[in-house]
Amino acid sequence: MTFDSERDARPPNEPSGPDAEYVPVWRLSAAVPAAVAVALLLCAAGMLFSRIELVLLALPLLISAAVAWENRPRGSSTAQLRTRLSEQPDRSSLGYTIAFRMPDPAEHVQLRLTGLGEPIGDVLIGRAGAADVHGVVPLLHSGPQEFLRIEHRLIGADAGFISDTGPQVSVSRVVEPKYDPVSSLPVPPVLHGLTGTHPSRRPGDGGEFRDIHPFVPGDRLRRIDWKATARRGGASGELYVRRTTADADATVLLVLDSRDDIGENVDAWGTTSPLAQGLSSMDIARQASASLAAGYIRVGDRVGFQDLASSARAVQHGGGSRHLARLVRAIEQAGPSGPVLYRVRPPVVVTGALIYVLSTFLDDEAGRMATLWRGAGHRVIAVDVLPAARLRQLSREQIVAHRIVLMERADRVRALERVGVEVMRWQNLHGGVNRAAQLRTLSRPARAAR
Repeated sequence: MTFDSERDARPPNEPSGPDAEYVPVWRLSAAVPAAVAVALLLCAAGMLFSRIELVLLALPLLISAAVAWENRPRGSSTAQLRTRLSEQPDRSSLGYTIAFRMPDPAEHVQLRLTGLGEPIGDVLIGRAGAADVHGVVPLLHSGPQEFLRIEHRLIGADAGFISDTGPQVSVSRVVEPKYDPVSSLPVPPVLHGLTGTHPSRRPGDGGEFRDIHPFVPGDRLRRIDWKATARRGGASGELYVRRTTADADATVLLVLDSRDDIGENVDAWGTTSPLAQGLSSMDIARQASASLAAGYIRVGDRVGFQDLASSARAVQHGGGSRHLARLVRAIEQAGPSGPVLYRVRPPVVVTGALIYVLSTFLDDEAGRMATLWRGAGHRVIAVDVLPAARLRQLSREQIVAHRIVLMERADRVRALERVGVEVMRWQNLHGGVNRAAQLRTLSRPARAAR
């Protein structure tokens, strides 16, 4: 039995969700008219050729058609479909359970399952051996995604009557990105905060030595350096104090370019199949954003978030564990939604903020924003989130096209470096500079001061 896409198409406003409860609409299947038509042909042939055996062959078909009509569904019994997702112990997959309650006229239910955009198969459940359907869907990506789609129809006794396709059930879930520990954190050249863990340039109570200075009104007595006073004060009796730099917090803005989602399998570029894509640029971008946000908030800095694909997904600067939860919710929801948004001007940024631009840099939009922010005096770090390419199953022409795309991308990255934007790659590549080493280099005081 197959699904008729034209006759069984549901209207666009048909309710759908993880559960469905509805009254099925029954219709006569093609088996009953076919049985009647074949029986009439046999009867006509038997009368025409005087063959009584042909008439006898027609009798079972007529009887089965009459029984199917007599047992046609009556009343308005309700069908129920329930689904449930559960995380597996290895946390690399999700288990699903489908429970279906058949109304009285139904003898079987046919389920068509689609997981992560790929067909899983058809399942036929009978009333006598009715049981829950269990399965596993791999957990490949972070962010919002549809894990399971269920189409179903009911089958009456002897398949004489079948129902229209029930409400399509779509089981979706938002997967939180994984955090990576970040030990080295770059900071802006000038820190404007009043408290924090980073040494600033202004004098105050902190941890790092700044200079030895003559005592002035307002200095604390415990700051007096008696060795320096004895060495420099001499007969004048002038006191000297030991001054330190004040600790301050940094203001960080994470700008995520979610306008495209490029997978590591180049042959799947342009498709939306999560299974064919492999590791995608949005997986790396969400992981990088969440890791940086957690690292900066852990040391007391203030972090904000902007999504270039949607001005509605923006989180103002803040700190603390609750603010981190808000950031992670915005990051895990990031993804292309609706038409691509090209901003006329970059979002407003707090003075002296450090800006991370996370993008694949396959077009000029993210680089243009980074250049404008750098021209305004901000320190900008461009984070390359394009995954390492896999060129399997590519033709010669496709390989040449991929090389051209990467050369154009390399030109954009070099243009960013010429205007003072610092570039790093988040994904650790075999044989290349790893992420921790890049962050340590970017965290050096000389780089921040420049």
